[in-house]
Amino acid sequence: MRFGIDFGTTHTVVALVDRGNYPIVSFEHGDVIPSLVSVDPSGALRFGHTEPGWPVLRSFKRLLDAPHADVEVQLAGKSYALADLLARFLAWVREEIVFHSNAGLRKGEPIEVAVSVPANASTAQRLLTMDAYRRAGFEVKAVLNEPSAAGFEYAHRFRETVTSKREYVLVYDLGGGTFDASLIHMEGRNNEVITSSGVSRLGGDDFDEAIARLVLARHGGEVTRALLDDVGVQKEAIGPNTRRFAVDVGDKHVVLPIEDVYEACSRLVEQTLQAMEPAMRDPRRGDDPVPWSELAGIYVVGGASAFPPVYRRLRERFGTHRVRRSPHPFGSCAIGLAIHLDEPAGYKLSERLSRHFGVFREERAGEKISFDVLVPKDTALPAQVFRRYRAAHNVGHYRFVECGRIEHGRPEGNLAAWDEFLFPFDPSLRAADLSGVPVRRLSGGGPEVEEIYRCGADGTVEASLRVIDDGFERKVRLARR
Repeated sequence: MRFGIDFGTTHTVVALVDRGNYPIVSFEHGDVIPSLVSVDPSGALRFGHTEPGWPVLRSFKRLLDAPHADVEVQLAGKSYALADLLARFLAWVREEIVFHSNAGLRKGEPIEVAVSVPANASTAQRLLTMDAYRRAGFEVKAVLNEPSAAGFEYAHRFRETVTSKREYVLVYDLGGGTFDASLIHMEGRNNEVITSSGVSRLGGDDFDEAIARLVLARHGGEVTRALLDDVGVQKEAIGPNTRRFAVDVGDKHVVLPIEDVYEACSRLVEQTLQAMEPAMRDPRRGDDPVPWSELAGIYVVGGASAFPPVYRRLRERFGTHRVRRSPHPFGSCAIGLAIHLDEPAGYKLSERLSRHFGVFREERAGEKISFDVLVPKDTALPAQVFRRYRAAHNVGHYRFVECGRIEHGRPEGNLAAWDEFLFPFDPSLRAADLSGVPVRRLSGGGPEVEEIYRCGADGTVEASLRVIDDGFERKVRLARR
């Protein structure tokens, strides 16, 4: 059986491929699985469930974008590797699908899945996520960006809105922990992701904190986990006709006008609008942004997008006729993933890289460092890049990084450091420990070298370095450090 699984900051949602239908899978306690890990009184880890007083780890998806891969988390006084914790959570999700859902899966039946990551996720986050699903017993068929998956649901539900004059759809994806926007060009059943932008730490959790701080500013106290949990529950219960917002702070019952709550979150909503702007461009058409008039729709998805001021502000900014909301905003991504796996449906996706990927290289016997952009942001995937040159040094020292922008040929802003890789251009060093070998220029020049970088449709990168003269080669699967 085939499923789309969206591991979200707040909830995990599963959708089933069922003869052209894509229902959300129901479990014993509802249509979503809370994305949390807790520790019961016996000291055992419990997934998707907690009780008052139990130590609990929420929103641990946000930790996947940490600047290094070997993240450790603390829970009830013990340390756990984040990668192991994610794999164990997903293994529990698999058990829930098999034994406690309406999916109709037989014990031992293979489970093929398409899974999702934020559009601005690093390659390391993609690798960690994909490996965790595989360790949990799933057969991973595809890894899609979350807004790209939601684009399939739009194509499935609102295809008639796409015309020859309006072939673009902008997906506005506001989840529990991240915001992503992707511009998708739709032609027939082909969805081509043109560009993406977003904020890696902006979502429903931040709205909860803003509301909690408003409550405390009016009535005193401090931000606690209990208050944030109560705020989150009350926020999700807000409807268009809600006039008051009530929470308990200790022994106080606090009531606020709903417009004050909306105002406390307005800055965050405006941040999402600002983050949408860079996505409204098609590099094939030059530097000018795509006119908003050419949009078939702005598709609003993600669990946090149900917060009323989000939809209201989008309609004020872009008009009621253009803004469309998924009937299942919390499950849109999972449904789109299921659609992607349904081969008879015939939908095709062309993804693009969401960040620049490049390498720092040695020059002038190590006296100077240059930067080579290998795969620019918005490159269509999969992609393959070649470099061929005559080496000048005894050792090649490659320091791979990814970044959000390039200025004057150099990476700027926040950099994500990847693997460092040493390659022996001097044949006499092939069996040596290169970490202590100084870089020096080879007299008479070095061998001719070929580099090949393969960036997969899921954003993962593999590198192959080969000496053409004698065929000596090394391959490496690159990941964030």
